[in-house]
Amino acid sequence: MHHDYVTHLECSETGKHYDKDKPHNLSDAGKPLLVRYDLAKAKGEIDRGAISARRGGFWKWRELLPVADDKDVCRLGEITTPLIDVPATAKASGATGRVRVKDEGRLPTGSFKARGLALAVAMAHHFGIKRLAMPTNGNAGAAMSAYASRMGMESYVFAPDDTPEVNIREMALQGAHVFRVNGFIHHCGALVAAGKETMGWFDLSTLKEPYRIEGKKTMGLELAHQLGWRMPDAIFYPTGGGTGLIGMWKAFDEMEQLGWIGKRRPKMIAVQAEGCAPIVRAWDMGERHAEEWLDATTAAMGIRVPKAIGDFLIIDACRESEGFAIAVSEASIEAARVRCAREDGLLLCPEGAATLAAMEKAMNDGLIERDADCVLFNCGSGLKYAMPDGSRVLDRNAEVEWGAM
Repeated sequence: MHHDYVTHLECSETGKHYDKDKPHNLSDAGKPLLVRYDLAKAKGEIDRGAISARRGGFWKWRELLPVADDKDVCRLGEITTPLIDVPATAKASGATGRVRVKDEGRLPTGSFKARGLALAVAMAHHFGIKRLAMPTNGNAGAAMSAYASRMGMESYVFAPDDTPEVNIREMALQGAHVFRVNGFIHHCGALVAAGKETMGWFDLSTLKEPYRIEGKKTMGLELAHQLGWRMPDAIFYPTGGGTGLIGMWKAFDEMEQLGWIGKRRPKMIAVQAEGCAPIVRAWDMGERHAEEWLDATTAAMGIRVPKAIGDFLIIDACRESEGFAIAVSEASIEAARVRCAREDGLLLCPEGAATLAAMEKAMNDGLIERDADCVLFNCGSGLKYAMPDGSRVLDRNAEVEWGAM
């Protein structure tokens, strides 16, 4: 057992308290629940240096996570993901400051979804839940299926029928019951809700349970530690459901209360694709809630989320941090992916490439200084996505024209 500092759960809209010893989905107001801790007590008992010196990836932050019992911890070789300098890419993008990529593709199942789903599955295991379900654009379902199988639980996944084939097969191979659905992710989510009573599964949808945020907040804890407990000027984050952005913002608040960091915050910048930009549209209109985006299209599947239940939490974090929401074109996403791979040898996923495209656009539009210290989140392995064929054919039996290569 680790020391458990969790006191209660709290509705993100009304502030109403909920019992931490029961499984919950949304609050009575239909809004996400947030985990709250006795940080005053923790401050006197835990040391950031001792915790950050441990091994074990995001599980090392146990005192700031809700999983108290070791038997609920599900491990698949988690690591602290590297923060990689991309100087040639930065220069080619017109940046004069330091640009680093937090490469989340190194986690189990190849994406940052491992953080949130490891925590959600661990807590479901703690509550004795045996069957899990979720809608997914691919990577979240892959993480859930792996961790659920690891913990001896059943998983059901509903994915839009154009979800990348590698994700569909990965989920099934890892033990999930996988269904391709003729619709978008929120249509898949409606099916999870509709089947809940008959199938008796627990809904692990984005922000519809309290613990995925806790897993994702470890990105903020990890980043602060990697940067010597100082904050970058800006964080560019690919935003669909927004759990990670909300989670990091929560982590920064908790770290300040613990005395680990000061008041300074990075600008939180929510990045979306022009073909699916509900948060950006709401931001531009000065709204706190985002209307559903109709006919969403983007190759960056992870950010193809037409309606986010945590929209107001994303927009609040952008506003409070003096950041913003920004949309980028498909052409700029692909150009950014090619640029980072060729200039610095780092293969980004399309969603990660969108953050590079957004940084370049923001600098060109004067939204951010060119010398800003920027962190871009590459949320998954570029190997999971289709890549253009740049090869040529060579006949070994014919004469090779070496000079023409």
